[in-house]
This record gives sequence, C-alpha cells and structure tokens, in this order.
Amino acid sequence: QVQLVESGGGLVQAGGSLRLSCAASGRTFSSYYMGWFRQAPGKEREFVVGITRNGVSTYYADSVKGRFTISRDNAKNTVNLQMNSLKPEDTAVYYCAGRQPGASRFDYWGQGTQVTVSS
Repeated sequence: QVQLVESGGGLVQAGGSLRLSCAASGRTFSSYYMGWFRQAPGKEREFVVGITRNGVSTYYADSVKGRFTISRDNAKNTVNLQMNSLKPEDTAVYYCAGRQPGASRFDYWGQGTQVTVSS
C-alpha cells in the first residue's frame, strides 16, 4: 500500500505559478503509475496529468498542456506538478493518485490540496 500527502496549494493571481508536491509512503512507490486529478466546485473530478513508473512518459489533459509539468523522483518517493500561466478555471482541489501495475483505475488517493486562481 501507499499513502499520499499533497502540499503546495494556495491562492495565486491569474498568470502566476504554483508547484504541488505529493509525498508517498511505502517501498513500492516506484512501481505505481502516478497522476494528478482535480475537482472544481460543482464539477466532477477530472484527470489532469499522468506519469509512468520510470517517469519517461507523461500524459496531459488538453486544458493544461503546455502550462503544467509533472515529474517524479522515485528515490525520494515524490511526484510534483509545476503549474504555470494559471487561469481562474484551474481553480480546484488537486488530488495526487497512484495506480498499481495492471490495475485499471487509480487505487490510492491523497486528501487533496486547494488551488485558487484569482482573476
């Protein structure tokens, strides 16, 4: 099992940047496909970005492509999300999530961190 704890959320003006971090416990972190999701008020949770176990491949939602960058450090059990050129529509609770090898959905979730972008 793995436990995930996000940090780095906050309030930022449109056009600004934030860096989210997700710290994972457990010795199997490097075997997990990791992702970030977000949920805005009144909306369903949506996929933002994913990264493969070795960090070589990444997948971005069209809405964040070119502005957000995901990275991971398996030695430190962390996955980060650098968010640039933030827009008010990026306002949401952001969740870190992990998916076990062979699983069809994400098994493990953090508690979420609030990101608010003011116009």
